[in-house]
Amino acid sequence: MQVTQIDRPARLSDRVSREMEAWIRELGLAPGAQLPTEKELCERFGVSRAVIREAISRLKAEGCVETRQGLGAFVAALPGEGSFRLDLDIDPDGTEAEDVFELRCIVESAAAELAARRCGPQGLARIAAALAQMEEALLTNDGGAAADDAFHQAIAAASGNRQLERFLAYMGRQFSASRLPTWDDAGHRSGRAAQSQAEHRQIFDAIRRGDAAAAGRASRAHLEAASQRLGIRPRARQDHVIQPLAGETWGDRA
Repeated sequence: MQVTQIDRPARLSDRVSREMEAWIRELGLAPGAQLPTEKELCERFGVSRAVIREAISRLKAEGCVETRQGLGAFVAALPGEGSFRLDLDIDPDGTEAEDVFELRCIVESAAAELAARRCGPQGLARIAAALAQMEEALLTNDGGAAADDAFHQAIAAASGNRQLERFLAYMGRQFSASRLPTWDDAGHRSGRAAQSQAEHRQIFDAIRRGDAAAAGRASRAHLEAASQRLGIRPRARQDHVIQPLAGETWGDRA
């Protein structure tokens, strides 16, 4: 099966927001310090007001900057102490993508297990509806990426954990574009769409049966296969065996 690598060119505002973050750190600006005006920031970074506003909006969303009407922008938290974010655009050696897929395996498999334990008729119907939309896309060689997004979000909602649902909604927005190659013309021709849908069926069947362990395994297998379809190698599994110290036996530590 042909593997497609996703290229996500960084937006100018994303690059500027990272430069602004580094600049705040270099200047040692403390929380509460006011940032220069938009005009001064435009001159400092050599971009338009629209780009500066987008960059500040991103820093605001991350909890690094706050804005006060009529006053301007202020440092809200030191860089690195704001909200969680993924820096997939700045990933020269690919380890960030590997880490993120490992994170997805941990979190989404847990969501599938919880859904198998807690999912009621309404939640199951929502998952089934998204699955049916992907089945239709598979039959018509149509795009099923939106239904794919809906399927995973429905599982998160069925977990019964609102914070988990919100976190996976955030993750889903970051990875929505990564599902497009599965459902485009090349994805249908190569069998990527059919393989992905077979994995979705296994997840759904396990949740419907209430088999939490099987749902978790199916979710992990799906994400590992998805990462390989995107050209991202899953982290090698290492089983570490802790040996007793020299002269000790396990009974000495009991």
